[in-house]
Amino acid sequence: MHLRNAPTKLMKEMGYGQEYRYAHDEPNAYAAGEQYFPQEMAQTRYYHPTNRGLEGKIGEKLAWLAEQDQNSPIKRYR
Repeated sequence: MHLRNAPTKLMKEMGYGQEYRYAHDEPNAYAAGEQYFPQEMAQTRYYHPTNRGLEGKIGEKLAWLAEQDQNSPIKRYR
């Protein structure tokens, strides 16, 4: 329910949007430990960058984000 929009009072009462973390309000504008996939897909890796060119920099950024997730005290799925 944390990803569901709550534009009405009824939806807010039903719990829509509860526990939603707005990434731009988080340190480094990244909601570390957050998960947007269903739990059974949470650890699946879909992109494997090479070490060449821009992909090398993307790989570094993804590694840094993974480290932030690992060290975060807040985790969507434990």
